[in-house]
Amino acid sequence: MIKPTATDHARTILHLVSLIPYGCVVSYGQVADLAGLPGRARLVGHTLRRHDTEQLPWHRVVAANGRLSLPKGSHALIEQRQRLLSEGITFKGDAISGLCVAMTLHQWQPDLGAILMLFEG
Repeated sequence: MIKPTATDHARTILHLVSLIPYGCVVSYGQVADLAGLPGRARLVGHTLRRHDTEQLPWHRVVAANGRLSLPKGSHALIEQRQRLLSEGITFKGDAISGLCVAMTLHQWQPDLGAILMLFEG
């Protein structure tokens, strides 16, 4: 059996992120689980930071509690929030507790067909 490499993991993570539908979000941990990498949420974050995500819907990946994980006040955080708002994503919370995506409304729950698409090609 051939052991997957870091490049293989990155390719799987990036492909999975490309499948997240418009108007939906997933957590870093959910991406890791769907990619066959349970417990590797941080790897998902590192992969998104290290690779060109210009053509990917990177903004649809958030923390498990719905919080946007980028530094407060950063250009990337503002961009992520604006992209999500433009897709109809709603937030809960306030300036003190921080804004979080309403995960119960917007979390992507892929069906078996979507999951199998990961392993095509």
